[in-house]
Amino acid sequence: MRLAFYAPMKPPDHPQPSGDRRMANLLVAALRAAGHSVDLASRFRSYDGDGNGDRQRRLGAVGQRLAERLIRHYHDAGCERPRLWFTYHLYHKAPDWLGPAVSRALGIPYAVAEASHAPKQRDGPWATAYAAAADAIAGADVVFGINPADAPCVRALMRDPSRLVPLKPFLDTAPYASARRDRAGWARRHGLDPDRPWLLAVAMMRGGDKVASYRVLGPALQRILGHPWQLLVAGDGPAHGEVADALGGLGDRVAWLGRQQPDALPGLYASADLYVWPAVNEAYGMALLEAQAAGLPVVAGRSGGVAELIADGTTGRLVPAGNASALASAVAGLLEDLPGRRAMGNAARARAARDHDIGAASRTLDAALERLAA
Repeated sequence: MRLAFYAPMKPPDHPQPSGDRRMANLLVAALRAAGHSVDLASRFRSYDGDGNGDRQRRLGAVGQRLAERLIRHYHDAGCERPRLWFTYHLYHKAPDWLGPAVSRALGIPYAVAEASHAPKQRDGPWATAYAAAADAIAGADVVFGINPADAPCVRALMRDPSRLVPLKPFLDTAPYASARRDRAGWARRHGLDPDRPWLLAVAMMRGGDKVASYRVLGPALQRILGHPWQLLVAGDGPAHGEVADALGGLGDRVAWLGRQQPDALPGLYASADLYVWPAVNEAYGMALLEAQAAGLPVVAGRSGGVAELIADGTTGRLVPAGNASALASAVAGLLEDLPGRRAMGNAARARAARDHDIGAASRTLDAALERLAA
């Protein structure tokens, strides 16, 4: 069926790479793989990161006008209407001002993926956007829950809690599972020591939680300088200076790889020995899933939905988020256990292919949407 797709946080074709853009595109691909026709309904961004009430009201007014325009467009005799509206990533900083109005006007189901609801924001600086997001979630015909940590508050809003459908984070695992290990090539291009174990971190360098994770990673690895290892850091961004400061105590143990093209990442994961990420306030972390799909065990902080991606003791190790000492101990233990790392890597690849492949996600989405359409 024909679907109208909308991502109020960031449209799928936004020029700035991010996990949000990645998941939006993966959802579109999964829906199309199920045979649905997916149209981008709007590129309107409702995001307000500052908690500015006036800005939220202005965005709401713009959203209302855009919704009215879409309704007129869909009512045109020559325009094929969507049979369902699908919104990705809805919360108090990025409410959906379009989908509920259009869905009501057209009499079509309203679906949401990755909604979150934080009651503590009810009377705070995002109160206007909070109310709009809460109303949209409450009126949704189905909500696909990607982060299990969001489920209790979202379920409390829904008129029928059974309409909250779990959807595991996913990707196309095939390019990662088939990636070739090429330590010699990476070593030659970036001046790496192929005889040392390679620890890998892949993340955008932006303020907030990403920098906070690097500020845990640096002190953690300083505790294990007696072990032979090299840290490979892939990524770039406006907070590069802050990241460099956070890792400054590691000296020449850090290799800065810069931003890598998406098609290069599977080979990088496959060539490393251990993925390490503190995951401070991480929702779930696509890089954690990518690493495991390539057969790379992971040591990460237990926050948000991270525990849904990593089977502690089987595909990697989970430690308390923000605890540098625990992170250091887990990394050191796996550096000394080559057979254990290999077993975890094999288990990670198999688990990603079984539980987190785009094919499984496509079937979950299709089954729920077909029930709504019927």
